[in-house]
Amino acid sequence: MSLANFSFPTGITFGPGARKEVQKHLRDLGLARPLLVTDRSLAALPVLSEFLGNLRELDVSVFAGVGGNPTASQVAAGAAAFRSHRADCVIGFGGGAALDVAKVVGLAATHGGDILEYAWDHPQVRTITGELPYFVALPTTAGTGSEVGRSSVISEDATHLKRVVFSPKILARRVFADPELTLGLPASITAATGMDALTHNVESYLSPAWHPMCDGIALEGVRIAARSLVKAVREPGNLPARSDMMMASLMGAVAFQKDLGAVHSCAHALGAVCDLHHGLANALMIETVLAWNVEAAPDKFEELAHVCHAGGGGRGFVRWLGHLKQQVGITGTLSTHGVKKEQVPRLVEIAVHDICHQTNPRPVTARDFERLFLQAM
Repeated sequence: MSLANFSFPTGITFGPGARKEVQKHLRDLGLARPLLVTDRSLAALPVLSEFLGNLRELDVSVFAGVGGNPTASQVAAGAAAFRSHRADCVIGFGGGAALDVAKVVGLAATHGGDILEYAWDHPQVRTITGELPYFVALPTTAGTGSEVGRSSVISEDATHLKRVVFSPKILARRVFADPELTLGLPASITAATGMDALTHNVESYLSPAWHPMCDGIALEGVRIAARSLVKAVREPGNLPARSDMMMASLMGAVAFQKDLGAVHSCAHALGAVCDLHHGLANALMIETVLAWNVEAAPDKFEELAHVCHAGGGGRGFVRWLGHLKQQVGITGTLSTHGVKKEQVPRLVEIAVHDICHQTNPRPVTARDFERLFLQAM
C-alpha cells in the first residue's frame, strides 16, 4: 500500500447560540477590528443586526458586497474594505458565496496580484507566502460546508468560469456553527442547500479515491441528511432537524477533500452558463448521473441504499433520491428551469474541463456529458 497524507480541518463550536461566543473568542486573542463579510440580502435582514449586537465591544466594519456567485471583483472590493478599516481579522457570515469571499479577502488584502492568480490552475500560480489575517466563519445555510473547506471558488467576472483557490492557509481558524442562524431560511433555499450537502456526502463516498476516514464521515452524513432534510423543509422551526442539516453540511465538506464526481462537474457548468443555484443544479442532475454510475460501484450504492432505508439496492437508492426531491419541492427538469438545448455544447465544454469528474466512479467523456445533460432536460 502506498503512503497517504491526511489532514482534517479546524476547531468548531457547534450548537444553538454558538454565534454568541465570537466576541469573546476574538477578544481573548487580542483582536478588535474585524471586517465582517456578508452578502447583500443578509445585510438587510434582522439576523445580521442581531449578530452585530453580540459584537458591540468590537470595532466592526461590514462589507456586504457579495451577491450571487462570488467573483474576483467582489474579493477585490472586500480587500479594499479590509485595508480601509485597518482590520485585524475577518468574520465570514453567510452562505457559501459570502464564506468563499471571506476566506480570501485577507489573502487579497495582504498579498500582491489578482486573486485569480492564486487559483490552482493558473499558468503562473502565485504562492501564499505570508501569514493571513485571522478568520472565523459562521454559516447561515446548511449546504456548501464552505466554513470547513480549504478552497474558495471564485468566478471570473467576464466569463463566469469558476476558479478554485486551494490552500490549508485559507481555512477558518474557528467555525461557529449555529443552527439557529438557519431558522429563517425559506423552504426552497433549505431544500436546495440541503440537496447540496447530500450530494457532497454521496459523491465523496462514491469517489474511487482511497480515504476510509472520509468514507465513514460521508456515509454518516448521508444518513443524517436522509432523516432530517424533509423535516427541515416542512418544519422550518424544527431546531433538531436544522442542527442535523448543518452537521450533514459540515460532514460533506470535510469528506469531499477525498474529491467529488460528475454531478458537481455538471452543476459547475450549469452555474457558469445558466446561473443556476448550485444546490438546485446538483439536485437536477443527481438522479441522471448516479443512475449512470450505479454499475461502476454497486457495493457502495448498496451501502447508500441501506443508510437511507431505500429498498432495491443501488437502483432503489436512485429512486429514493427522486422521491426525496418531490418531498422537498424540487420538481421539473433542466428545461423547466430555463436551460436550453442549444446551451448543451457550452455546458459540455465546461464540464469536461472541471476537475471534479476526474474522481467519478466511471470515466466521463464529452459524449457522456452531452448524453447526461440531454437526459436531464
